[in-house]
Amino acid sequence: MIHVSPRSRLEDTLAACRAERLITLLREGSDFVRPEIIEAPNFLLLSMHDIVEERDGMTAPASHHVEALLAFAEAWDRKRPLAINCYAGISRSTAAAYIIACALGPSRDEEELAATLRGLSPSATPNIRLVSLADDILGRRGRMTAAIRGIGRGAEAFEGEPFVLNLAASPENGFSDA
Repeated sequence: MIHVSPRSRLEDTLAACRAERLITLLREGSDFVRPEIIEAPNFLLLSMHDIVEERDGMTAPASHHVEALLAFAEAWDRKRPLAINCYAGISRSTAAAYIIACALGPSRDEEELAATLRGLSPSATPNIRLVSLADDILGRRGRMTAAIRGIGRGAEAFEGEPFVLNLAASPENGFSDA
């Protein structure tokens, strides 16, 4: 299971889900300290701004960020939950959750997964640059990007509500092993 949270609710999320691994996506230079309950090898900090195109003085999401995200996810044994946070829990963290779900479920339908994400988080607006980069790296031929564009912008919110994306195959969460 993947638990997605805004930064302000991370401690509560970690306490409730007992995650062993944490991915944090924050702008470069953010003041963030790894929570003590997460051991250093189980923590990934990806520094980037929440932007979708290059801008002077800002760090745009790049292939190396997605590659690090995918490598970290591949090393996850899935015995205990994975937590993901960004500042608001709306864009970078939801993109990361979607990317990981696609990577760990290569036969899963991108549109179905995007719809599931929207159902779990009405405010989710996955960072399309991150998704597009992952789409290329994973060889999904534009399907991930199209699926996220298809759900459109999420509901307006200052920050998202924490939610859980269940990676286990079941008809209830829209996943199948086929």
